[in-house]
Amino acid sequence: MVGAAIVLGAAVCGGATATATPGTDITAVTLAQAQIPAGLLPFVAGTDLVVREITIAPGGSTGWHYHDGPVFGFIRAGTLTHPGPDCTGPTYHPGDFIYEPEGAWNVHIGRNQGPTPLILDVVYAPPTAHPLFQDAPAPPCA
Repeated sequence: MVGAAIVLGAAVCGGATATATPGTDITAVTLAQAQIPAGLLPFVAGTDLVVREITIAPGGSTGWHYHDGPVFGFIRAGTLTHPGPDCTGPTYHPGDFIYEPEGAWNVHIGRNQGPTPLILDVVYAPPTAHPLFQDAPAPPCA
């Protein structure tokens, strides 16, 4: 089954005591990276491209976060539960594709609630010199 998702939501609201939620039981290996300099393509202002293999152990998660650029992924093994800013969201299975739009309004978490390791192949496309992700506090519904 091939699926795609665009998780849209409201802005993240955090109180004075809100803190980032770090990931647990997750590893990432960078497989390739390149840079598309500003001006090379008329519609690209300068982008880093990074390909990573991400593995999340059973019970692990990415922690709540968002991306400054779009992210495209492919579920190679396991099951990804992917709630967004409203704490609801799809579940992805091997063979599914996932799209995560950029922006702090799209805070989300990836969880492996299955019995086997979750393996994703992911392409990040942030603006040049931006991090691949930004840690974020959990939304009020979490």
